[in-house]
Amino acid sequence: MGKYTIGIAGNPNCGKTTTFNALTGSRQHVANWPGVTVDKKIGIVNRDDTTLELVDLPGTYSLTAYTQEEIVARNFLVEDRPEAVIDVLNADALERNMYLAVQIMELGVPLTLSLNMMDEVRASGKEINSAKLSELTGCEVVETVARNNKGTQELLDASIMLAEERKGEWTPLNISYGPDLDPVLSEMEKAIEEAQFLTDKVPARWTGIKYLERDEDVIVKGRLANTPLSNKLEEMSKKIGEHTQTTLNAAPDAIIADYRYGYIAGIIKQVVSYPVLDEDRISRSDNMDKVLTHTFFGPLIMLGIIYAIYHVTFAIGEIPMGWVEAFFGWLNEAAYNALPDGLLRSLIVSGIIDGVGGVLGFVPLIICMFLMISALEDSGYIARMAYMLDKIFKIFGLHGTSVLPFIVSGGIAGGCAVPGVMATRTLRSQKEKLATIFVAPYMTCGAKVPVFLMLTAAFFPTNAASVMLMITLGAWAMALIVARMLRSTVIKGESTPFVMELPPYRLPTLRGVLIHTWERSWEYIKKAGTIIVGISILIWAMMTFPQMPEERVAAYEAKRAAVEAQIEILGENGSAEAISQLEDEIATIDNAEAEESIRGTVAGSIGTALEPISQLAGFNWKTNIALTGGFAAKEVIVSTLGTAYSMGEVDPEEVEPLSERLIADPEFTVASAVALILFTMLYAPCFVTVVAMARESSWKWAAYSVTGSTALAFFMAVLGYNVTKLFM
Repeated sequence: MGKYTIGIAGNPNCGKTTTFNALTGSRQHVANWPGVTVDKKIGIVNRDDTTLELVDLPGTYSLTAYTQEEIVARNFLVEDRPEAVIDVLNADALERNMYLAVQIMELGVPLTLSLNMMDEVRASGKEINSAKLSELTGCEVVETVARNNKGTQELLDASIMLAEERKGEWTPLNISYGPDLDPVLSEMEKAIEEAQFLTDKVPARWTGIKYLERDEDVIVKGRLANTPLSNKLEEMSKKIGEHTQTTLNAAPDAIIADYRYGYIAGIIKQVVSYPVLDEDRISRSDNMDKVLTHTFFGPLIMLGIIYAIYHVTFAIGEIPMGWVEAFFGWLNEAAYNALPDGLLRSLIVSGIIDGVGGVLGFVPLIICMFLMISALEDSGYIARMAYMLDKIFKIFGLHGTSVLPFIVSGGIAGGCAVPGVMATRTLRSQKEKLATIFVAPYMTCGAKVPVFLMLTAAFFPTNAASVMLMITLGAWAMALIVARMLRSTVIKGESTPFVMELPPYRLPTLRGVLIHTWERSWEYIKKAGTIIVGISILIWAMMTFPQMPEERVAAYEAKRAAVEAQIEILGENGSAEAISQLEDEIATIDNAEAEESIRGTVAGSIGTALEPISQLAGFNWKTNIALTGGFAAKEVIVSTLGTAYSMGEVDPEEVEPLSERLIADPEFTVASAVALILFTMLYAPCFVTVVAMARESSWKWAAYSVTGSTALAFFMAVLGYNVTKLFM
């Protein structure tokens, strides 16, 4: 019985992950590669008496250590030394896809080439001689259509056979790099072999190539392993670089790339046959792009599609969301009736069930949203969205691929910042990734929507729709402005060139869409549904302790009893007006007791302590309590406001009673509402999002985001409050 590790490599949009899913099915799990936030997918497959561990490597165009994905892919090949690698090639773009294959061949790893998307090759009229390709490269070659599961089992069999035959032996490919580099490379190779310099992991020639390419990762390792030899190799690389720059106006890495492509071109000429095409013939994808990426119509179509996603998400998601809410409502009532009155019942009902239910209630919306986004991704349209917005984003120091995190975070109201932050993994530049992580939570996520609806309904009833649109556009504007400020100060640097492959349009498969949707939704459920338990308990404790002294409780009970006695004396003979006045007096006593009870808790003390500063933005102590709760989860802002206004528990969806109470409060004006909208839009992300930010960057950057965003939010709230007062 054999056990082999097989890596699955490939360019982005080549069908690599589809191939991985076809080979492993549900027998896979997701982790992170050590030291980075790139997903590590592993699948276990049992084939006869052989156990295979298939590893889905990040999509990369090369093995040069520039991006996290390239570093991860190369380190896996070098450090883990798999028994074989499958390189999935988009057969319809073979020349470009072969560049990664050639680099793997130079490393010497036993390699199987998967000619994927062969159905598109045949549809275009091209022919690929896979037998000739195998002969020229020395690799096993298998034709596949992974999205339909065609050829995938043959691919697996070929890889197993290769692993068994090679038994860990690596045979590197040697390519000539011309009369300038070859002599230097030979000298380097000899010195490396004599010193056994890094040769326990990689071929000597490969190390020499990396020094010529000025590969920083290899050079750092070389300096640690043998400083004198590393210095010598660096000097040789520098000297030949100066020579080629003078004679050829090209650096060694550019020359190496040219010769690799020359090698590939020679192969392509012998294995690919092209049909005779009419010069005016344009592919279907190009025709579609003429409309969908049109300078004027493209953005309008994109906005229509985004709006459709938002509309359909809420139209369809409301039904299962009602089921989830009904379940938690039933659970709430069952726990309330089953438990005796006291702190335990309060903790279970108000602390845990209501807290977790409020977050998990959004799961149906999340699933619906990801279902459509996954379909758009698989169709090839998301790449077009990034392409169209790149020019705008570049002005603000961001990248076209920052569009998706913005949309997922709530670019059109109703998203969630947790998966939005996770979506920054697609960004190749670390600086642009950090900027996007910082500002993506400004979007109008589903948890902020009830707050904005409450305030617009209360203070802008005749223009509520327009105000909501302004809030959405304002979130985008603030995100872009802050990103520009960050890229000009804290994380300076040139914008990464946006060279994005526009894959051909494809009809998404149901299986692929469902797998991608489940992966993302499960991540949200795990992160939001577990961490929120602790947050809910913390909020409950802050709103409960310390409890009001018994003598104060007794005093209120005495007042209440006195009024109730008057009602009893009046009895049936008393006037309805007099009884109503006494009942109002009891309500006043209840409200006063509730207010004093909350003021004396930890949360109440915090709210009161912040009031001297928060009044600059028109926030009273009650608003401060709600915003303090919002640090943990934005979902609780409305319910916490309701509690602070002595109305008991308030359902975030039923905001009218609270709206009326805010209007009746002389301290809460239109200017206060504007300030609260701005502050809620911009201040610190919820705790679950902060955890996601730390995972995708660092705790230091997450802390900087919390403090920086909150400071900005307060500044904008003060500005908005005072400007509004001038005109209202």
